[in-house]
Amino acid sequence: MSYPPQPWHLVADAHLSLWRVPAKEIPADALAVAGQTTVVTAWVSYREPGRLSYHELLAAVPVRGKRTSCTITQIWVDSEVSRDGGRELWAIPKDLATLAFTDRTFTAATEDGWIATAAFSRRLGLPLTLPSKFDVVQDRDGTLLRTPVAAKIRPRPAAADWTFNPTGPLGYLAHRRPAASFELPASELRFGA
Repeated sequence: MSYPPQPWHLVADAHLSLWRVPAKEIPADALAVAGQTTVVTAWVSYREPGRLSYHELLAAVPVRGKRTSCTITQIWVDSEVSRDGGRELWAIPKDLATLAFTDRTFTAATEDGWIATAAFSRRLGLPLTLPSKFDVVQDRDGTLLRTPVAAKIRPRPAAADWTFNPTGPLGYLAHRRPAASFELPASELRFGA
């Protein structure tokens, strides 16, 4: 299966939440303060006029870097092209899943069972446009691969109600409440060099 060369220019509507979690519960060497780290979970719908159209659910944690950096610890997509490109270009551990999105509700499942569901609602607040640059850092056979990402985002406050399969891959977030949630409509990303 072929995939576009990097960089990928993407347009996305995203819904994300931030979680405070004991660092020892995270499957990565995440940055921690007083034993706690931040986990970002996000439902992302990539669409035209971006290079690819697909859906994903991901979890990421902050890691050390020259600038803001994160590692994607878990990620599911509904596109073989995205899965193959993400793995081969950037060592992102993408797996396939069935992802169902409506305007405000989201579900993800694999053949092994359901992963998560969520419902988001808007909160009052003014949208901002924040240009952002960060690196996604992934391990490829013992070597850290740093991928630059440039993003133009317009975060809006939101409320989110998540449910996680307690025995699933994101089970460490079950029975927790997000510290903050946001909508990021019409985000523009340039992923890769």
